[in-house]
Amino acid sequence: MKLPRLLVTAMAAMLSAPALAGTVSSPDGRIVVTLDVTGEGVPYYSVERDGKPVITDSNLGFNFTDDDPMRRNFTVQTQISRESEHRWEQPWGERQFVVDHHKELAVTYAETDETPRTITVRMRVFDEGIGFRYEFPEQPHFQTANIAEELTEFNIASEGTAWWIPAGDWNRYEYIYSKTPIREVSVAHTPMTIRLEDGTHLSFHEAALVDYSGMWLRRMDGQRFRASLAPSSRGAKVVRDAPFDTPWRTIRIGDDAADLVENDLELNLNEPNKLGDVSYFEPNKYIGIWWGMIRGDWSWAQGENHGATTERAKQYIDFAAENGFRGVLIEGWNVGWDGNWFGNGRDYSFTQAYPDFDLEEVTSYAAEKGVHLVGHHETGGNIQVYEAQLEDAMAMNQRLGIDVIKTGYVADAGGIISCNADIKDECGEEIFEWHDGQRMVQHHQRVIEVAAKHKIAINPHEPIKDTGLRRTYPNWVAREGARGQEYNAWAKFGSGPDHAPTLVYTRMLSGPMDYTPGVLGLVGDNDMPMASTKAKQLGLYLAIYSPIQMAADFVESLEAHPKELEFIRAVPADWAESKLIAGEVGDYAIFARKDRNSADWYVGGVNDATERTLELAFDFLEPDTDYRATIWKDAEGATYLTDARHKIAYDSKTVKRGDTMSLWLAPGGGAAIRLEPIAK
Repeated sequence: MKLPRLLVTAMAAMLSAPALAGTVSSPDGRIVVTLDVTGEGVPYYSVERDGKPVITDSNLGFNFTDDDPMRRNFTVQTQISRESEHRWEQPWGERQFVVDHHKELAVTYAETDETPRTITVRMRVFDEGIGFRYEFPEQPHFQTANIAEELTEFNIASEGTAWWIPAGDWNRYEYIYSKTPIREVSVAHTPMTIRLEDGTHLSFHEAALVDYSGMWLRRMDGQRFRASLAPSSRGAKVVRDAPFDTPWRTIRIGDDAADLVENDLELNLNEPNKLGDVSYFEPNKYIGIWWGMIRGDWSWAQGENHGATTERAKQYIDFAAENGFRGVLIEGWNVGWDGNWFGNGRDYSFTQAYPDFDLEEVTSYAAEKGVHLVGHHETGGNIQVYEAQLEDAMAMNQRLGIDVIKTGYVADAGGIISCNADIKDECGEEIFEWHDGQRMVQHHQRVIEVAAKHKIAINPHEPIKDTGLRRTYPNWVAREGARGQEYNAWAKFGSGPDHAPTLVYTRMLSGPMDYTPGVLGLVGDNDMPMASTKAKQLGLYLAIYSPIQMAADFVESLEAHPKELEFIRAVPADWAESKLIAGEVGDYAIFARKDRNSADWYVGGVNDATERTLELAFDFLEPDTDYRATIWKDAEGATYLTDARHKIAYDSKTVKRGDTMSLWLAPGGGAAIRLEPIAK
């Protein structure tokens, strides 16, 4: 298929005297961004949409630990404008092809003193939102940036509602989302989602977070937010030598919730694939020796209840082979889990197995069955120990045919054990860092690059947040980075019925999540009930996207639900198209997704605590084609609140483009539909 032409127009205006910066609009003209300086020479930007302010004048700049702030006394030195349009293909993803069409304005500011420093702000404006970054050029008066804080502001123009989780607290990203007026936000992780009073939807995030500290959003006053960078043990939150670029600061802008979800802004602001052929990674589904440890039935540590035994691994491999699961995750296989490993990790070996787990025998058995082990590297937050073993561990996994690894960083937010600011294989003194500081960003980058050398894909838990780098490094296939399914095992209604439909419009705007759906038994530790119906566990496969999807339950429970297992076996993990066909932030989300490898469509999703009836339109189907719809849905009377959570109904019918379907969703419910073309 011939791709649309690349349209690029460039204009540079060298200004001999101070001048105002310019404006740049989205290709459709609805969004207009202004870059300017105040009378004191403070750089700022503002955003309008359809002639109404969205972001009012918001300052730009930096504070440093060893130099004067970059804050005022700037004038415009140059302006460069351009427009670009092209389409690119994802090796895997929510959709196969992504269109990148934007206009750009790059403004270089120079100080007016005798030793002027310069900085460029590059603004890209899409129909779907904006992204901008700072670019520090090589220059005589500024070689190294020791950044104390970034002074980027986001001054939201009107009142509205925010969905957010706290940043800078002990539990990383693993919180229930708060829904509050914008003026009640404190310090928030990104993505942070906002619905303005006029219905405009916004999402604040960042793209291409490389060798920099993660950005939080701190409300300063009213509706004015400022970037707040995750701390560092060095004092300076970021240390970089010029020339360098910061991550992009992004704002998705849309008329409704679907405009936020069907939006590739951050992906388009990342660089293209640097790894070349990544066909060694196959989007797939997996099972694992995991839920038993989460519930407390088995232990990660060795002993009579040890979960990861050779015998149990073979049992799970047999089930995977019989039911079409590519992978089997095995946690707790390696030395180091005994004692208190949380936030410790000093005793982990990533190449030595416990005596009751024969790694060579298990991987050989899996290969005979056509199954791949999913490796597991829990670090306990000790990246010093992990980095010293990283090359050997990845080489061993490549030799054994283990081509996907789940990593873990279970420690409090400021409890990562490092060695110093530089990445080295061996180092002495322990230093504690933040989960999303510059040192951890460097660490995750190193893991991805070493894994890629050995043709291994990575799925980190307790990770650095996703910022679209899966485009540049497609072996970075999924992450956790939110409150996952395990919380449903640890307390009655552990995450509540609203959590999953809120994730769709918040955390999921950053990228794929390994949420671990498919717990059909609907009970956690001590048989505590989950805030989910059985149909919702199926709907999660369509609502919470990942190219590696787990069926997280015990194999005995999966076997006991053959009709539900039929759907889990069939649903793809790779899509040609994805559309949100019904949904509101925090309430419900119903997707239509087209299989990349067939003509089948799948429809489904999740609901909050309010029962509702939706009219689903099948306008996305191919014309002049009948489809057989196989339906899994909440049965009459189902609710997450009682044992009726187990009530599920099955149906089938023929549908075509233009048809509608009435779908009832239970409190805490969901649905899943498979649509197969009927041959004529």
